[in-house]
Amino acid sequence: MNEIYSIPLSRIVEDFRLEIVVKPDNFDEIQITSPEVNRPGLALAGFYEVFETERIQLIGYAETQYLHSLEPSTKRVMLQKLVDAKPVAIIYTTNIEVDSALIERAQRDGVPVLRTGLKTSQIMASLISALSNYLAPRITRHGCLVEVYGEGILLLGDSGIGKSETTIELIKRGHRLIADDAVEIKRVSDKTLVGSAPDLIKHYVELRGIGIVDVRRLFGMGAVKETEKINLVIQLENWVEGKMYDRLGMDEETIDILGLEVPSITIPVRPGRNLAIILEVAAMNNRQKRMGYNTAEEFNNNLLRQMGVEPEA
Repeated sequence: MNEIYSIPLSRIVEDFRLEIVVKPDNFDEIQITSPEVNRPGLALAGFYEVFETERIQLIGYAETQYLHSLEPSTKRVMLQKLVDAKPVAIIYTTNIEVDSALIERAQRDGVPVLRTGLKTSQIMASLISALSNYLAPRITRHGCLVEVYGEGILLLGDSGIGKSETTIELIKRGHRLIADDAVEIKRVSDKTLVGSAPDLIKHYVELRGIGIVDVRRLFGMGAVKETEKINLVIQLENWVEGKMYDRLGMDEETIDILGLEVPSITIPVRPGRNLAIILEVAAMNNRQKRMGYNTAEEFNNNLLRQMGVEPEA
């Protein structure tokens, strides 16, 4: 069963600077569990068959104009029915005046009523984006996450393989640390994974023989970053004599993380290999592939032409 995540409504109020019109006694205990936001047009017309109470309800200009078109008694009943459905919160947009009938019923039933000066479409887009991040499915993986030339590189491998040492070398070369040892990964959309560090170890790197170092203080604020998309997974492993490693880059490998396939490569580790430089090249090569150019395919096509074979389109 998938774990359900939540975010306090008070955090949403703080982040979006919402005005609190009705504040129930249990306000600080109210949790948001759905990343979806709803405009209750059908509900205000009396249709509640598929009304989802866990969604934040937005009342904007269109909903207000519809209510103004109703008889005052009908309007009052429709607003009271909306509150009686017990939505997790109601937000009035564009600084629209909140109807007294709704305030009265919300105070009685303990339903939070909030207000913002933002337009309905603007606050809706912002809320969905923020809630999708707050409530995203997530896992924690043992590894390091660094930003190299704008690419988010997730380093995986056995303990002691050299992930943290390679990370420090990359930081010295001007790249940025996101997480060391433990990486919290969120699936924020159907295409995007975002990694970050747990609060306890944020900006820290563990180096065997030295201990814990604070990267932010040693290398400056420019050496750290809060979050980063995961564009490439690099798995480090000890060099095995006789094992066939990919030398052309024709093999397209991926790794499944939270249901998304992420490009992956395996790099063998042995004394004398400069892993930092190898990772820099891997990052640039991956970025080049994402922009539509694959060096391995181009080389293979040139080789086929030398042999008198026209490569397939």
